[in-house]
Amino acid sequence: MPRQINLRQIEAFKALIESGTVSRGAEILSISQPAMSKLIAHLELDTGLKLFDRVKKRLAPTEHAIRLHNEIDRIFAGVRQVENAIDALRREEQGRLMIGVLPALAGSFIQRVIIDFLDKHPNVFCSIKTYSSHMVVERLVVRQLDVGLTNGRIDNPYVSFEPLMEDPLVCIMPLDHPLTSKKRVEPSDLDQLPFIGFDPDIYVSHLITKVLDTYKVQPNIILSATSAQPVCEFVAAGLGVSLVHPIMLDGMEHRVAVRPFDPDIMFHFQLARMADGRNARFAEALVDEIRRTASAISKRIVSDR
Repeated sequence: MPRQINLRQIEAFKALIESGTVSRGAEILSISQPAMSKLIAHLELDTGLKLFDRVKKRLAPTEHAIRLHNEIDRIFAGVRQVENAIDALRREEQGRLMIGVLPALAGSFIQRVIIDFLDKHPNVFCSIKTYSSHMVVERLVVRQLDVGLTNGRIDNPYVSFEPLMEDPLVCIMPLDHPLTSKKRVEPSDLDQLPFIGFDPDIYVSHLITKVLDTYKVQPNIILSATSAQPVCEFVAAGLGVSLVHPIMLDGMEHRVAVRPFDPDIMFHFQLARMADGRNARFAEALVDEIRRTASAISKRIVSDR
């Protein structure tokens, strides 16, 4: 009658399947080959299943073995998830920050901020959530977030806002575009030109449309997007030109040409948090890192215009 299997047998079986040979499996478990073979033999005996065929002095897994390994792999993946959860709970005891970021800043910008922050505060658990500006503020108010990054038109009496990265939009274009010959791009330069825009309900799109309408200019909008990353990628691919905030170009500086746009279309983001928010010490440290990173990127990109 089959006996109850044990964890060591499962570990030996998994090592054998994934390494391909008894010798390599034994090395993984730091045991001898005879001990490895004994564990596999006992597993077959205890399960009552033929798990391996002996082919040319090697063990070839049967269909039963493959199915069993798939199930074991699923279980081990669950164990790893539990281990990750335990690690997260340990880190939460030392500090936890919930950060809300609008899509425009959810790429390389927040990545730089968090990497530098964790380098100084390695035991803080950070969770990054990407939301619209309105949702960031809503979650700050109900204490689901500690710090938020929003666009410049959001307001709420319960939330403290600090202007961040206030700069004029710049014109970006493919590296070989005819407009690269100009030192500054004007509205008339964009008339009927292939243009990559933002969706109409995006705030920066309203600012751009207002200025171009004032100058009676109609670019040929060939596509639009809800965030800056695809806009910049389409420009880099040669599909058209666009107007974006300089911070959106972080990491793209060598893939697109950048020119100042006249007249200035000012746009800024906001740093948002509750005045009496939790995790005050770590939140303040994160805010300092956001300010520092934003200032460094803006100076670098704007100075290259």
